[in-house]
Amino acid sequence: MLLITIEANGYDDKWIKQRLTGVVDRRKLTDVWKENGITKNYEYGVLTNEIYQEWSGMKASQYKEYKGLRKESLRDNMTDIEVALTDLGEITTRELVKKHKPYGLDENRRVAKMGGHAAKVAREDIEKSLGESVVTKKNALNYKYVEDEKLIEDKKSKIKKKK
Repeated sequence: MLLITIEANGYDDKWIKQRLTGVVDRRKLTDVWKENGITKNYEYGVLTNEIYQEWSGMKASQYKEYKGLRKESLRDNMTDIEVALTDLGEITTRELVKKHKPYGLDENRRVAKMGGHAAKVAREDIEKSLGESVVTKKNALNYKYVEDEKLIEDKKSKIKKKK
């Protein structure tokens, strides 16, 4: 289902491969967290935010807002470098969890922050070489939103014209 959806949105084969690899890697991370005492949905969100906050300076919700996204997937709207840094933070976290065997939310938070820090170091090095930030407002589809009030006014206007 995911593959059909992303192909329909016009993503190229390279992007699709990268995204599917990210999905598999994310699943491996959540499996390791589960083995180490993480069982509630909000806990996965907390740990994910630790990784994002550490490498990007923003929680996932703040990052989505920064990119101007509402309900769209954050990862689906990241640049290649942003996705790579997210993956690096998550893969590093997974390996650290396997090695250090933290248990419960507090211990896993510390490890998630360590994983995010590895991605932060990579980000800073890349930015130093590029001379610009790799955290960008760019998104894959350049969404444009019309204010809800304008939509309501347009609908009312069309209804009046029909009468």
